[in-house]
Amino acid sequence: MTTALIEYRAHFDFDIAFANGGGMRGEGFRLDIPRADIDETQVGLLLVRHLGLALVGAVEITRLRIVEEPHRGSRHVDAPRAGGSRVIDLSHPIEAGLVTYPGLPTPVITPHLTREDSRSRYAPGTEFAMDVITMIGNTGTYLDAPYHRYADGGDLASLDLASLVSRPAEVFHLHDAWDAERRGIASLAFADRDLRGAAVLLDTGWSRHFGTAAYGRGAPFLTEDGARFLVDSGAGIVGIDSLNIDDTESGGERPAHSILLAAGVHVVEHLTRLEEVPARGATFTAAPPAIRGFGTFPVRAFAVVDDSH
Repeated sequence: MTTALIEYRAHFDFDIAFANGGGMRGEGFRLDIPRADIDETQVGLLLVRHLGLALVGAVEITRLRIVEEPHRGSRHVDAPRAGGSRVIDLSHPIEAGLVTYPGLPTPVITPHLTREDSRSRYAPGTEFAMDVITMIGNTGTYLDAPYHRYADGGDLASLDLASLVSRPAEVFHLHDAWDAERRGIASLAFADRDLRGAAVLLDTGWSRHFGTAAYGRGAPFLTEDGARFLVDSGAGIVGIDSLNIDDTESGGERPAHSILLAAGVHVVEHLTRLEEVPARGATFTAAPPAIRGFGTFPVRAFAVVDDSH
């Protein structure tokens, strides 16, 4: 097991002039870079490649700052990596009294057979603990099957295991992309990726509030048009590190759940540590038990990152 090397991004303003006339300008632009020792000319080349521009006559980079922070998914930029692979646990541990979603019952753990009582049932020196956990399916980090939303939808036992294991992960690091006035994540956030068959993971940074009162108010969410875009793009899983994939403060409508689950797209909520997963190149697994007549259950969600490439 290894740890990824430090990643860097460039913050800058730019002016681009096209060889055939016209131009474009940007302020406060942020771009992944492969290393810290990089100059304005090299940043300009990376910018042109990232934007997919042609017939560029000149690029002027100003106010350049190199910042140590995780990559956000700029195109054609690969950071240096250590060898080997690593597993990143993206799940919240479950314990008695855990508050996942405000207002829902918390887990209760009680002994069925204590170690002390088991000693009379087994050979000397042999003992076991057997416990009972009572909890709602919406506990910790969990996956929604279509049955959660639709009476005739597939339950947990009906899910194709291959669609839940080692799916290519497309992570959208969105810490800078929303604020208290603009909480919805819309389709434009996803326009530069090929998402067919992918696990689309929305890293909003909201999991830092998990287990506190702040987690239940003002949370980021996926908009209706964002959900439609992801379905049309062929995404297989959509996960978020927030209170809900929908806006729970807009009334009883749940368009993201309705659209995604109707299309057979798995929904995973209450993820954590997504900031540690690179924008591309990892795989994602989130498999619940095969329970018939049940629509939601906790998963041990994790990403595997291959640092040898």
